[in-house]
Amino acid sequence: MTKKQRWTADHVPDQTGRVFVVTGATSGLGLATTRAIARRGGRVILAVRDETKGREVVEELVSSGMAPDLFDVRRLDLADLDSVRAFATRLRAEHPRLDVLVNNAGVMAPPRTLSAQGHELQFATNHLGHFALTGLLLDLLAAGRDPRVVTVSSINHRQGSLRFDDLNGERGYAPMAFYNQSKLANAVFGRELHLRLTGAGSPVRSVLAHPGYTATSLQTRDTRGLTRLVFGRIGNPLLAQTPERGALPQLYAATDPAVEGGEFIGPDGPAELRGAPTRVRLSDAAADAETGRRLWEVSEELTGVRFPVTARRP
Repeated sequence: MTKKQRWTADHVPDQTGRVFVVTGATSGLGLATTRAIARRGGRVILAVRDETKGREVVEELVSSGMAPDLFDVRRLDLADLDSVRAFATRLRAEHPRLDVLVNNAGVMAPPRTLSAQGHELQFATNHLGHFALTGLLLDLLAAGRDPRVVTVSSINHRQGSLRFDDLNGERGYAPMAFYNQSKLANAVFGRELHLRLTGAGSPVRSVLAHPGYTATSLQTRDTRGLTRLVFGRIGNPLLAQTPERGALPQLYAATDPAVEGGEFIGPDGPAELRGAPTRVRLSDAAADAETGRRLWEVSEELTGVRFPVTARRP
């Protein structure tokens, strides 16, 4: 996977017969991922907060020539663990297997808000909801064909730190700092999941991806003040790539036969802001064994979800 090859969505292999769950599939990276997978014959379950918007998106995809039986819309609010459990229960009743879970949805830099279960919203949505969803669907994935969990992190994970003594920001809250914390949590989780799956001899691969700097509603939907100005009014028009380009790392992670568990896929351009997919480096904090163990234990405690894999190392 060198610059000369310039991997694009045209390189996605035939996905006929494969079943994907994509969280946050109605806009941005999630929609671009959904569209690219369906174009190659994959069936996509759009896991979305707003079912009406989800159905509108499907109507647009079908009107562009895609088969309607490639899409299902299911409600999922990652910030509410009850919603995560309800989604997983329904999916398990309807599907004997799942091939790929793309943990894509997220929120960025909102004012301090608590989830339904009382967790800081970014940590709850970006990490805890995806942690719980993955654990509840892992046995369906184990029955899949070339099964994978793709967790979408960010270059911002390298600026993050896990505030284990104040995960909810009760002692002090800074929107971007807590976004960075949630993205570090994604990276730690994806790495730790890989080690536990490998240690248990599971066929499921855990792969990480990040989109570089991509223009999506993430930078403007939840942000306020200077953050919205910097990203939405200045950064996005001048520096950001399109969602179709930004989705390439997670598409590569989800579909390319050469991908190995534990890899981190991001853009190959300067500072990893844009470009074609390539293997990139996790931060030392994301790869730290003690951090991985501690986050896993805290996440199990906060979600009440226990994974059917316990070994931590190959």
